[in-house]
Amino acid sequence: MEKKITRIGVMGTLRGATYAGLFKNLDGSVLTAVCDFNPRSLENVKGILDETIAVFDNFDDFIESGLFDAVVLCNYFCEHVPFAIRAMEKGIHVLSECTPALTMAECVALCRTVEKTGCKYMLAENYPFFACNMEMKRRYETGNFGKALYCEGEYNHPVTPHDKNMLSPGKLHWRNWLPRSYYLTHALAPILFITGNSLKSVNCKCVFAPETLKGTACRVGDLAAIMLCEMEDGSLARVTGCAAWGGHGNWYRICSEKGNMENVRGTLGEVRIQYNGWNVPEGEPEVQIVPARWYEDDEMNAMPGNAGHGGGDFWVAYHFLKYINEDIEPFFTVYRAVSMSATAILALRSSQNGGKEYKIPDFRNEEERKLWENDNDSPFPDDNGDASMACCSHPDFMPTEEDFAQAEKEWKEAGLIR
Repeated sequence: MEKKITRIGVMGTLRGATYAGLFKNLDGSVLTAVCDFNPRSLENVKGILDETIAVFDNFDDFIESGLFDAVVLCNYFCEHVPFAIRAMEKGIHVLSECTPALTMAECVALCRTVEKTGCKYMLAENYPFFACNMEMKRRYETGNFGKALYCEGEYNHPVTPHDKNMLSPGKLHWRNWLPRSYYLTHALAPILFITGNSLKSVNCKCVFAPETLKGTACRVGDLAAIMLCEMEDGSLARVTGCAAWGGHGNWYRICSEKGNMENVRGTLGEVRIQYNGWNVPEGEPEVQIVPARWYEDDEMNAMPGNAGHGGGDFWVAYHFLKYINEDIEPFFTVYRAVSMSATAILALRSSQNGGKEYKIPDFRNEEERKLWENDNDSPFPDDNGDASMACCSHPDFMPTEEDFAQAEKEWKEAGLIR
């Protein structure tokens, strides 16, 4: 039987350069096209381009080219659902680099499009595929820990005001309007992956500290969104969005009936395991620190090599090809993707309404979807700078004119705007 080869197109060549390189070299795929409107970003893939790979500077020509069977969307955070829907309506499978939906209506539309077209959709969330998280998943699935009761996930990524400006050139750039709860997958997705749980409800409080963003055009004065998520089985998880405090790092903890596991702080390569003294499995110590491995099988464990994000980028590409070529369903299908989008959206509303709890819809259920199909409120602005909902826990927060002036000065000096 002839081996299936999937033609891959990559939209967005800043973050997308990594996936372009992976799919060019992975068994079962061939890179056929890349697209970016920014010539500076296209420089990131120059080293892997050859005469077989088409280059586009606009999405319209790219998506209509017929040159690929699947597309990797690495475009702006606020554009994923429209691009994904258009791709699937052309019969093109989608790997979405970011949590897809900005609104509850987009969550509904994306699910309906997957079902209508029969195309495959996967979220490219890579942090669950850190070796520490895959180690904890294997050990959790042995049953030695019993049921998860309480979990924690943290993603901390502080930047200086100058770096914030370099990442967000222009008052309307999406990063200046990105609510802290919206970038939640790096904290939440590993917990769902390890435990196999599904989301039921969320409530949220934010840490408001706008003085840390002086000199920027950031419309979000929150440093972190602290979300308490209830799972379908009644367990709880405390997670952050993209928190801008306390030093860069990630931490995950699974507290279960018979013990707990966590990655050793400061490393993704070790896991600390502790059982209750009266629940220690035969042949195991009560407390130990073990090296983390992606897989127990040596050959599988060696596959990612030095792939980015702790090997996570490799496993995302690997599982996407398994989905397309062998119909092996990944963990992060469209339904898990939009459930996390909905958690982010409703967490922002919770932070603006005294920590009110919101139920997460079951997006497989059409009756539940109908309740949200016309909810188009978004914290991201139109071309006039108007948004239908606030992007911050303090809806009236606004950078000062001095902040805007400093940001614009730095953008111009860096050549990011004219």
